[in-house]
Amino acid sequence: MKNFALIGAAGYVAPRHLKAIKETNNNLLVALDKNDSVGIIDSYFPQADFFTEPERFERHIYKLRHLQKDNCVDIFSICTPNYLHDAHIRMALLNGADAICEKPLVLNPWNIDALAALEQETGKKVYNILQLRHHPTIMALKEKIEADKSDKIYDIDLTYITSRGKWFHFSWKGDMSKSGGLATNIGVHFFDMLQYIFGEVQSNIVHYRDNHVVAGYLELKRARVRWFLSVDSTYLPQHIKEKGQTTYRSIQIEGEELEFTNGFTDLHTVSYQHILSGKGFGLEAAKPCIEMVYEIRNATISQEAQDCKHPFLKL
Repeated sequence: MKNFALIGAAGYVAPRHLKAIKETNNNLLVALDKNDSVGIIDSYFPQADFFTEPERFERHIYKLRHLQKDNCVDIFSICTPNYLHDAHIRMALLNGADAICEKPLVLNPWNIDALAALEQETGKKVYNILQLRHHPTIMALKEKIEADKSDKIYDIDLTYITSRGKWFHFSWKGDMSKSGGLATNIGVHFFDMLQYIFGEVQSNIVHYRDNHVVAGYLELKRARVRWFLSVDSTYLPQHIKEKGQTTYRSIQIEGEELEFTNGFTDLHTVSYQHILSGKGFGLEAAKPCIEMVYEIRNATISQEAQDCKHPFLKL
């Protein structure tokens, strides 16, 4: 049994980590969040200590490590806003624990290099939750592409619209310096999945970018990808609106829809199982998608590859 600390216990994704810790037969010793709406902990680890101040939380971690060596924290689970991930990973490693962090692992590629040096210094490991890599449909697609020895370049359209209200743009998620922008905040797992299956980036072009929409064109080793991401319900297809749905996710490969709507329920638990068995995704696995979204965030809007614009840009 491993002992866990959880940072970001009041966040949206925290229940998935609590469930994963429980279902892998481990224990949560302590949790931290500046907000105290964390009643969800009672469903999993009602005996866990809880702090709203990082100073007192870290003092508690220190005391467990030095005064109760048989009951110290082995792993930090990090579910905080994107811009805090780097600092909280460092907190874990410097307190003698491994770190399991939500995506995006960090905002900038050089943060990964610095964390790699800290891994060497402390002997501890950093793992990223990249749960789409464990999805059965995605795993099957990767096997199919790897088995295709024809060097075929696949044409792909990625469209993801997840409607958000006005609050989104007033929260940390609407602040590019904190979230990394839309491509990082809502697109990083798709970009990771695409490069994981179709290979490294050859070209990365951004056709449009504002607070509501970002769109562009990627050339991967074995794919040409037109992509469109938005948090504005205006862009939802009519048939989705008629169903009363607020999210539209579509990946078309050679005109054929990749159906992976189901199968998400236990992917965090599967991710934890792999990490705890020594097969988790570390810094090097996370780096390509961090480089990709960093480039998207900082790219000059391009007029290149006009014939490769995503069709939704016509809207």
